[in-house]
Amino acid sequence: MRKFHVPNMGALLAFEAAARYESFTHAARELLLTESAISRQIATLESNLGVSLFVRTRQRVVLTRAGRLYATQVRRTLENLDRDTLSIVAHGSGGGHLELAVLPTFASHWLIPRLPDFNETAQDVRINMGVRTGVFSFDESHFEAAIHYGEPTWPGASCDYLFGEAVVPICSKALLRGKVREPADLLQYPLLHSTTRPEAWSRWFSEQGVEDASAMQGVRYELHTMLIAAAAAGIGVALVPEFFVVNQLAQHGLVIPFNARSTVDSAYYLVYPTELSHGKPLALFRTWLLQQASSYDSKSG
Repeated sequence: MRKFHVPNMGALLAFEAAARYESFTHAARELLLTESAISRQIATLESNLGVSLFVRTRQRVVLTRAGRLYATQVRRTLENLDRDTLSIVAHGSGGGHLELAVLPTFASHWLIPRLPDFNETAQDVRINMGVRTGVFSFDESHFEAAIHYGEPTWPGASCDYLFGEAVVPICSKALLRGKVREPADLLQYPLLHSTTRPEAWSRWFSEQGVEDASAMQGVRYELHTMLIAAAAAGIGVALVPEFFVVNQLAQHGLVIPFNARSTVDSAYYLVYPTELSHGKPLALFRTWLLQQASSYDSKSG
């Protein structure tokens, strides 16, 4: 049994909007209420909590430290409630949706272009996507599955192999000052690195028989889309998964200066909490995704 009074939804909505804008006027406009109504809701909320959430001046209102902390917590709660409500609505339609964490470039270049086929296969299931680039706890997030790159290890989750990848160097054609006759020639140009795969260039050069400490030097980007854009802008030479760019080289003015593919040990996996594996949305998506991955892997191999 609750031992305290939970603020009503109207007060929480009024507070969240006012905190976001630090303005009762803007909050009132957004919620289609009067400014005095917003002020009363927040005054009642402060009275119930016994905490001042705003410092009021003649011209504006400013969040207190407690108000800023509470605003973050309330906003997260409202977002979770919104997702939970949408989930129930989806289940009521007889279908459902899957909350999927994705790697942004993988999703844009490989997964999303194939999704129309899934939508035809499972017309009452929808896939919601959000970005995660590292391992996280499913218990502490709203995600029900994730696309993971690396090793098949994820605490408390099952991992299904999708496929591996080969990486190739790319750069703007305008960047090249002459023909690249051997891998070591690329060391004459700025190397662009991935923060999530910091040793990729060093490994690539080593496989080509080149050992040089300067292979670790250069600027770093978190996303492969950034690497591709930087290479297209002529900033340097990037090392990226071949399937991200194989059909877009001419479109971006890119070339492969030295055609040596490097196959890495890491791979892409679908990961999900084992207890969710029998839910309809995940089961349908998993079956479809494994078929797509198998087909792609056999063609690219």
